Amino acid sequence: VMKLNPQQAPLYGDSVITVQLTEEDKVEDDVVFYLVFTGSTVQHCTSTRKINPGSLETISPGHDCCETVKVALCASREGHPVLVVAEESFQFVQDEAYDAAQFLATCAGNQQALNFTRFLDRSRPPAADVDFLDEKLALAFRHLKLPAEWNVLGADQSLTENVPRETLMHFAVRLGLLRLTWFLLQQPGGRGALSIHNNEGATPVSLALERGYQKLHQLLTEEEAREPDSWSTLSHTVHSGEYSVKHHRGLDVYMLTAEA
Repeated sequence: VMKLNPQQAPLYGDSVITVQLTEEDKVEDDVVFYLVFTGSTVQHCTSTRKINPGSLETISPGHDCCETVKVALCASREGHPVLVVAEESFQFVQDEAYDAAQFLATCAGNQQALNFTRFLDRSRPPAADVDFLDEKLALAFRHLKLPAEWNVLGADQSLTENVPRETLMHFAVRLGLLRLTWFLLQQPGGRGALSIHNNEGATPVSLALERGYQKLHQLLTEEEAREPDSWSTLSHTVHSGEYSVKHHRGLDVYMLTAEA
């Protein structure tokens, strides 16, 4: 038996899982452990890193649906067959950040919804919470299967840049969400949103300046702006095709996802 902590993760993954090994599984240094998550349609294999003789750490993969999956702990050693040493179940759930990202993605051009996000801003969360919100929303947005025609400015592309309105970019900048802003910049309509004024005449760029968000302002105005450092705490896809391989720089863990 092994103990997984926590025993569930949001659909978009990228959270740390600790694996507690039992006495008999605490082994020599030359053993490499993997976790294999088997869902109904996809399977993930993640590498792990040793924290101490009795525990390992890994990153939860992003999954395709809410369900309970089987997790097998596999041990591999040069010259020996791979052994399954323990099994446990694990749950993928849809959390508030995922709901929020879905809501925002659907409401990209909806003025009533975007005005609601401005109302939220008046009770702005403290800085530590903003960072948490930023990471979770960016992860969830990245995991959403956005339709091909999706645009940061919403579905109605006929609106010219001269029509004053709120955009998702105003929302992300107003709250100081660095990762989410970076994500939106890469999407269709992301750059175009930077020059759109809202009813008070503010653009996302002027909002960043007015609120003193220097890093954010740099991200929006510098030609060669690189992705924010804070983004490196997330997993990056290093190969995608029939299967996808992701690397989490922070823990140096790899994830392989393939159809089961």
